[in-house]
Amino acid sequence: MMKVSFLGLGTMGYPMAGHVSRAGHDVTVYNRTPSKAQKWLEAYSGAMALTPESAANASDIVLTCVGNDDDLRQLYLGEQGALASAQPGTLFIDHTTASAEVAKELAEAAEAKACRFLDVPVSGGQAGAENGVLTIMIGGSQADIDEAQPVLECFAKAYTRMGEVGAGQLTKMVNQILVGGVLSGLSEGIRFAQQAGLDIETLVETLKYGAAGSWQLENRGATMAKDEFDFGFAIEWMHKDLGIALAQAQRMGLTLPYTQVIDSDYQGLIEDGRGRQDTSVLIKALDK
Repeated sequence: MMKVSFLGLGTMGYPMAGHVSRAGHDVTVYNRTPSKAQKWLEAYSGAMALTPESAANASDIVLTCVGNDDDLRQLYLGEQGALASAQPGTLFIDHTTASAEVAKELAEAAEAKACRFLDVPVSGGQAGAENGVLTIMIGGSQADIDEAQPVLECFAKAYTRMGEVGAGQLTKMVNQILVGGVLSGLSEGIRFAQQAGLDIETLVETLKYGAAGSWQLENRGATMAKDEFDFGFAIEWMHKDLGIALAQAQRMGLTLPYTQVIDSDYQGLIEDGRGRQDTSVLIKALDK
């Protein structure tokens, strides 16, 4: 059993922290909105802290999962931030999808406090978090990953070290670029099939085992055809993630024209009031 703090109980963090608690670890939770932490305590065993500092200062491992770079800086570096009085040797693990730059910034801040840091973004969406089968990509030292293994395995089906701090976030950017591309092709394919009069469920069942098969086809193809978009990962977050990837590409001197179009389509859908719908709502961009 380890002393673990989990900071950020959003769509992903809430069930992830629950898995850690159910595995028998001593869990303290913090959320910017305290009522969310109170609700978590009604479902799981653990304790609640009122500040990131108090949540982190007595734990072996501190897990964080918030919205973006600015949220992370406030959480870690604010006046009552997680690093304010962290004990030397504390291992910080960030599951936020953020920039590689902020990961390196926080790693340097942790090192200045004699602490350690891993950037560990996750893939698998809300369903993966709830079922404890996330795929995670890690930037940081193998020794720190080995130490974190008993906690990471509470909610991950697979995890891989991708390199030094920042490499986890870069890998997540690739993940989001690929997801966007798959959904773009799937959107056009489903619309084509509908216009051709094909049965969508039969189509999905037929194609999912071939070269066009994908998780998105198998899990979202039929629902896209039914205009059902209340699943998993909201497009306002996907738009944020693709923006991070496009900014990183620009820094590297790359142009990602297809990703730019997909990101623009998501922006338009957000402006239409669809920001909280699932990423598969990309198909509705074809109706504009």
